[in-house]
Amino acid sequence: MGRLRFLTAGESHGPALTATVEGVPAGLPLTADQIAVDLARRQRGYGRGARSTSIEQDRAEILAGVRQGLTIGSPILLLIRNRDWENWTRVMQVEPLTDEQVAELAALAQAGDKRATPITHLRAGHADLAGAVKYGFSDVRNILERASARETAARVAAGAVARALLAEFGIDVWSFTAEVGGIAYDPAAATRTREEAEASPLRCPDPSAEQRMVARIDEARNAGDTVGGVFEVAATGVPIGLGSHVQWDRRLDAALAGAIMSIPIVKGVELGLGFEQTRRFGSTVMDVIEGRDAAGAWRRATNNAGGLEGGISNGQPIVIRGAVKPISTLPRPLPSADLVTGQPVEKGHYERSDISVVPATGVVAEAMVCLTLADFLLDKFGGDSVAETAHNLAHYRATSAAGPKSGGVDTARTGAAAPFESE
Repeated sequence: MGRLRFLTAGESHGPALTATVEGVPAGLPLTADQIAVDLARRQRGYGRGARSTSIEQDRAEILAGVRQGLTIGSPILLLIRNRDWENWTRVMQVEPLTDEQVAELAALAQAGDKRATPITHLRAGHADLAGAVKYGFSDVRNILERASARETAARVAAGAVARALLAEFGIDVWSFTAEVGGIAYDPAAATRTREEAEASPLRCPDPSAEQRMVARIDEARNAGDTVGGVFEVAATGVPIGLGSHVQWDRRLDAALAGAIMSIPIVKGVELGLGFEQTRRFGSTVMDVIEGRDAAGAWRRATNNAGGLEGGISNGQPIVIRGAVKPISTLPRPLPSADLVTGQPVEKGHYERSDISVVPATGVVAEAMVCLTLADFLLDKFGGDSVAETAHNLAHYRATSAAGPKSGGVDTARTGAAAPFESE
């Protein structure tokens, strides 16, 4: 990331998660209540487990970067306390263990306490084996605590900050569940409004498909299994010109794809039609340009490209889909092997598990899209305050709507002022 950066820290059963967001302009209205909305959305959804629905009630405390309800241009520090920490204080304590504490944990492990027992039975589909080998650990706990999807709560908190910034410029980001366990929604039957979909069990706009998705999740639960699916994210109000074709790392499409793929459970990303384009002739794929409307906005017949051409936003809604694999922690664990002995074991380690998290993953994806778009927006329009960025964007939109001046690229050759350089 360039202008806007964020980092998260914290373990799944540690005291807290944190997110530091740097680069947010001064003057942005921001409160903990705004952030709480997305944190609550991440915890909902049919198929979630007990920790998400009853143990944790996530709320971010704003510890830095905001004064009297407005950002002040300095890094924003967010803290999300883990309520489950009180059950893990000895196992996850930061300070070195005393001899007495070592003996206490050993006794608890001997008595069958799962929390106190080092984890050596590896789980397929997790970072257990690769992470333990990479970092030289004999206890997988050191890997799974950070590799846990619990970390995404901090991302959602950071994304809520970016969402607030984008909203100042008329950019909106939303997701919905498009598929669960091979059952896909039908766009023609998507009769629910956004508000109605948000209130539904799976955040799906197609009520008929959602009923069958719920039944599919129940089928997986009864079989001691898990199920994946597909979410779709749409960003509207994005101006033409975010990103660039001139270098690989300045392409907005590449950044968005990487941001979505960074979500632990996501195994595939599509932009616009995605892989469907490979099954069609080019004449049915390209988005015909119909010209400008009365307001100066460019119009297209379709949006198969998903709002991105040449690595640049083209003014159409940005559409991204992510493939969510079935959750790796199974209620009925698969056979595995022991990390220390290398020998087969009857089953891998089991810790709490959801059955399906497609709606929640969509919310995490929204956060990653918001953070990416905010970064590219600030890269193009700059500004140390929201007012300055808004002025720059308004000027750009006004001059873009008026159309390029005569000469176009000739301004570079003649030395004349480019259309966007000054009033």
